[in-house]
Amino acid sequence: MTLSHPWFLLLLLLVPLLLWLRHYRRAAKATVRFSDGRALESLRPSLAIRLMPLLPVLYAIGLVALIIALARPQKGLAESVVRTEAVDIVLLVDISPSMNALDFATSSEPRLNRLGAVKKVVERFVKQRENDRIGIVGFAALPYSIAPLTLDHGWLLQQMSRFNPGDLGDGTAIGNGIASAVNRLRDSKAKSKLIVLLTDGANNMGEITPINAAQAAKALGIKIYTVGSAKAGMVPIPVQTPWGERVQMMQSDVDDGTLTEIARITGGVFFRAEDFAQLQKIYDQIDKMEKTAIEVEQYTRFEERFQPFLWIAIGCLLLERILSLTRLGRLP
Repeated sequence: MTLSHPWFLLLLLLVPLLLWLRHYRRAAKATVRFSDGRALESLRPSLAIRLMPLLPVLYAIGLVALIIALARPQKGLAESVVRTEAVDIVLLVDISPSMNALDFATSSEPRLNRLGAVKKVVERFVKQRENDRIGIVGFAALPYSIAPLTLDHGWLLQQMSRFNPGDLGDGTAIGNGIASAVNRLRDSKAKSKLIVLLTDGANNMGEITPINAAQAAKALGIKIYTVGSAKAGMVPIPVQTPWGERVQMMQSDVDDGTLTEIARITGGVFFRAEDFAQLQKIYDQIDKMEKTAIEVEQYTRFEERFQPFLWIAIGCLLLERILSLTRLGRLP
């Protein structure tokens, strides 16, 4: 709460004087002489006598409330307008069964599968871009739009958390995945349109080749950053057998050449991540490379709050005036 005209509060210094002039000056002069005041002690005070202090109280409250109203109390409501050239981003994530390989780790999780690592990194990336619309497309044998372009990043991350390796079948259709992500950005009016493609394998199915899909992205002004996320060589992966889940060794097969060419065609960059720290660093790099200048205009809108004080002042002063015209006002 602030005051638009705080200097009016100096008038509070006059309240005692005005109160004395209106209610106590006459009482100070009025005296009745009795030889013995004990005769009056047995008399019970009338209702009017008991209500006499009400008049100066109402008058004082009315004056104070009126002065506060003149000072114009206001409540400041801080607001801001963000002006930025928006960036629309589709995170294209491989959800094939090989993303269950246990070749990533954090300080708290020594055996983290590839998709689990991606979810952690994507969550941090999304939270750093609060002013951009972001969507997520998952792919394996088939592409699937996990979340459309949205500013509701909390809901987007919720949708991402529901998916597990193998939910979209067995296979890696990178070309179809790119085509689905491009379709999400086709009608975007954003100045900058990006796809961040993450995969741990090579294209082995689908009707559209990765190169053809990349050329379609280039024609629509969409840049693709590609990330190969897998440790080189043999890596452990859990598999279901008739005797329960077992861990087997699997050969990583990231197609660095194709991912590099996709990025080159569209003006993006290819990255390779073999551990969690590298993966996090890559998404941080992409975040910095695709930042747009954000202009934030902050201002404060003030809401007038003098009305309650004004009504209190009018009510108290009016009531004091009415009561002063009755017997209360004629008592010394």
